[in-house]
Amino acid sequence: MTRSDGLSQWMATVSTHMPHLSPPVSTVLALWSFGRVMTKSCGLTTVAGFLSDLLKQPENTVRQRLREWYYAAEDKRGEQRRELAVRESFGPLLRWVLSYWPSDEKRLALAMDATTLAQVFTVLVISVIYRGCAIPIAWIILPATAQGAWQPHWLALFAGLQDSIAADWTVIVLADRG
Repeated sequence: MTRSDGLSQWMATVSTHMPHLSPPVSTVLALWSFGRVMTKSCGLTTVAGFLSDLLKQPENTVRQRLREWYYAAEDKRGEQRRELAVRESFGPLLRWVLSYWPSDEKRLALAMDATTLAQVFTVLVISVIYRGCAIPIAWIILPATAQGAWQPHWLALFAGLQDSIAADWTVIVLADRG
């Protein structure tokens, strides 16, 4: 299988599991994720260089396409540009992870984690725990020094996942902060 065949298959997989995304958004998500895995890097320059070679497109064109994917709507070029509504992807992302679960295994462990990055951001994350790995499926980024309770944010994250797990599953939630 060539790398371009692998990319085509990955694009189909992403669009299948994330059907709520528009085709352009799904395509760039597939490009970003495929490029990151293949280069073992999350650097824009590295990923854009790899994809430009693969797609036979100018590197600056690919770089701009990747960059605009995560821009706010008003910072994007062109007509009808929308901001990516990340929260809408949390449920489909959890369903995607669970699609690989053994059919007779109806138990799930979720972990809640709060991580502060350089006193700038606090990231509240819910992850699926599987074989010693944590797979992030829902998150919110808050100012690190902001006053206020985290509970409303946690509850909103869990509410967004609620319809993604069948009622007959057993779910445990692990937390490290009381």
